[in-house]
Amino acid sequence: MEAQSYRVEGTFRIGGAWRPYKKVISAPNEVQARERIFTLLGSQHRLKRRDIQVGKVEPFEGE
Repeated sequence: MEAQSYRVEGTFRIGGAWRPYKKVISAPNEVQARERIFTLLGSQHRLKRRDIQVGKVEPFEGE
């Protein structure tokens, strides 16, 4: 199965504030793109899954 690029948008909570994010993730499907966002933001910002909200996952065409 070939990986495709997905644009993932949502918010995450740091301190008491919710901050928006937009990331382009390479994944085989939308479900795996969501999981990779949890992994990426969790490791970079030391966040729990409950502090990350995924709003939109859509295929991304571009560079």
